[in-house]
Amino acid sequence: MKNLINWKLFFILLAACVIASVLVLPYSLELTSAEIEISPVLMVVSAIVNNLLLFAIAIFLGLLFSKQTGMGLPIVQGFLNGENKSKELKSILPVSVCLGVAAGALIVLLSIPFNKAIPEFQNIEVSIPAWKALLASFYGGIAEEVLLRLFAVSLFLWVITKINKTKDGNSTVFEKWFSIVLAAVIFGLGHLPATAQITALTGIVVTRAIVLNGVAGVIFGWLYWKKGLESAIIAHFSADIVLHIITPLVVSLLMRA
Repeated sequence: MKNLINWKLFFILLAACVIASVLVLPYSLELTSAEIEISPVLMVVSAIVNNLLLFAIAIFLGLLFSKQTGMGLPIVQGFLNGENKSKELKSILPVSVCLGVAAGALIVLLSIPFNKAIPEFQNIEVSIPAWKALLASFYGGIAEEVLLRLFAVSLFLWVITKINKTKDGNSTVFEKWFSIVLAAVIFGLGHLPATAQITALTGIVVTRAIVLNGVAGVIFGWLYWKKGLESAIIAHFSADIVLHIITPLVVSLLMRA
């Protein structure tokens, strides 16, 4: 049990995910226009309690399965082992940020025809303060990547390799892509509960969630496979900045012009 996973890494990720689940609260309340019926302190405590066990299980299994499938967090784990990973970190920054920005821009473009058909989504984030969107981006970048890439992709790949055993015991490229796409679809479906607070879950609404989030999920999954979870986190955070801060700012300026 002691050597199953890197426990230092486990607790770092757990703390980061729980903090991120608190940071996203102002954005979530603003997006759903929910009325606060409990004190902010109780709300924070509730978020911590509700997410602690979920993330603890996801991180433990994610680290366990990623270790067996050859994925994970090579840079952070290297730093924890006393290695100098500064060069590796600098090397992944450009591609991670660029692909994250590209993912955000692609989602914006793909959302145009959907939003024309679904008026409820038009300019929905324009009125949300930028600081709330910034805090929410940490949840997307850290917590969602832990759940969808570290846990889900690693789990799917581990299960597939156990079912379809190869001679060398390694997973194939197809198996990796299948795991990435499956997690990306789940990533899209995972946004439906929040979407249901805005509009009815019709066929086009569900399709919108899968397509827009799925495209980003595939990009983040590829980065997780090729560069590590650190790269996927940076890309996801960059995409959220484009989606939740830059795009609403541009739309707001155009509306005032």
